Amino acid sequence: MVQTPTEDTAALPKVPTPTLERLTTYLRCLVDLGASGVRTISSAQIEEHAGVSAAQFRKDLSYFGEFGKPGVGYQVGELENRIARILQLHKLQPILLVGAGNLGSALASYPGLEEHKFHIVALFDTDPEKIGKRVLGMDIIEFSRLGEINEVLQARIAILAVPASAAQAAADSAIQSGVRALLNFAPTPLKVPAGVVVRHVSFLQELAVLSYHLTETEKRGQ
Repeated sequence: MVQTPTEDTAALPKVPTPTLERLTTYLRCLVDLGASGVRTISSAQIEEHAGVSAAQFRKDLSYFGEFGKPGVGYQVGELENRIARILQLHKLQPILLVGAGNLGSALASYPGLEEHKFHIVALFDTDPEKIGKRVLGMDIIEFSRLGEINEVLQARIAILAVPASAAQAAADSAIQSGVRALLNFAPTPLKVPAGVVVRHVSFLQELAVLSYHLTETEKRGQ
């Protein structure tokens, strides 16, 4: 995601994407621990809860400054707040969702989005039979109105849940409307200008990798 520099992110070295991915895991653990009444935690306990080594956890945090106190550990609430700010999840992030088919509707219904400050503010499609229907209290809007609608909403993130043949056009329109970060579920690469970040999600790719590892594991077990 595109980040606006803050006291946590300004003047820092480029952070590897796997580190950012692990930060979301730490954040989830900290939210759960805080809800359970835990107030302080050690890196060894983070390893137990997050499944990431204590050394890796400390290395990930080191990109963003000093955390915790030797011999005391980390204040759960404080660490949760700092990681949330690093990921810009301390404030609501409006999101456009393009594609109101089965996948798009499922994504719009996912409760974890709101929990992590991601708020789908508009849902678009090109299918005349879907336009005007409601999903979770939102009217499905004609895709051609995306630019007009986002002039008001000012969303910077869009999710593309469209067929591969429509993905590039959807990305182009979203970018023209001011979007600078795309989560692409379509099984196709996208061409985007500098300054636009794209993350691709491929269920088939992940299943293929699992299939390979499954076969290798079974071979070793023979």
